[in-house]
Amino acid sequence: MMAPRRSSLGFLGMFGRSGDLRQLDAALRGADLHPALVPEGVKLTIVNLMKDRWPDEPPAHAYPGVARLFSYCIAGPEAFERSNGLQNRLEAERRIEAALETGDSFDAQIVLMTLHAKLINAQVVERYGLVSE
Repeated sequence: MMAPRRSSLGFLGMFGRSGDLRQLDAALRGADLHPALVPEGVKLTIVNLMKDRWPDEPPAHAYPGVARLFSYCIAGPEAFERSNGLQNRLEAERRIEAALETGDSFDAQIVLMTLHAKLINAQVVERYGLVSE
């Protein structure tokens, strides 16, 4: 049995960022959210949630969808739609509604983590009645 691969932020420029964090950074840029605006601990939490969801290795195609949902939560509906389009906005909203119905899904964990990290947009909190306990 192989030990799970760990994510790495790098250290004093000597060791590079792990591939999963680089993929997430690229996906965040693709969703019009600059990675520097997201705390490193939050990005590590996202990639660890992804590793729980896809234990073998998160597929490359999963990163953009995760980044879009996360970006929607931070930007709010209007700003997200301006940079990502109506279809991506509707898809993010559908995913949040489904997450609220199921309660303990991967998407629900992303939304909840954004809420707990206090990065979530006030419009998203109000629209979906989100509360942090």
